[in-house]
Amino acid sequence: MTAQKSYEYINSFLYFVFRPDESRNKGTFVYCTGVDLFRFMPITKGRHRPMSNPVMRGLQLVNLDARAIALSRGATPKAIKGEHCTGIIPPGNGWYKEMLLIENASDSLPDEIISHCVIHLLKKTFKAMGMTEIQLPEQLISPNELQAFIEDLCNKFK
Repeated sequence: MTAQKSYEYINSFLYFVFRPDESRNKGTFVYCTGVDLFRFMPITKGRHRPMSNPVMRGLQLVNLDARAIALSRGATPKAIKGEHCTGIIPPGNGWYKEMLLIENASDSLPDEIISHCVIHLLKKTFKAMGMTEIQLPEQLISPNELQAFIEDLCNKFK
């Protein structure tokens, strides 16, 4: 049996990862996501109430999008708990993270979900803060390019 491919989009601000669950059928992945709330703080500080951090809420919303995309493509998303995403998180203590099990995923589904979620995480976050004048990438750029883009914004809003 051939091992399934992992799909990863990781930088020091966020991660979106599909790990194959080899203990289940082919096409079954653990979808791991997270945002470093502390790293985004220069952008979000003072633009939200303590219980409604816009980048955390943005991740929650794009993960709902991920569920909808999976369902529309015939896959089955399920909430799970546990340590399935151990070792993914870049260094830092401010991570908010979520995960799903996605069964019956096509080979193209992980890339489709990652591309959608990365782009829309930023769009939803900046829209929630009323910062719609910020020109965000329309297409998925590399994790390093996105990190540099977010770092520039953090420096601008310090």
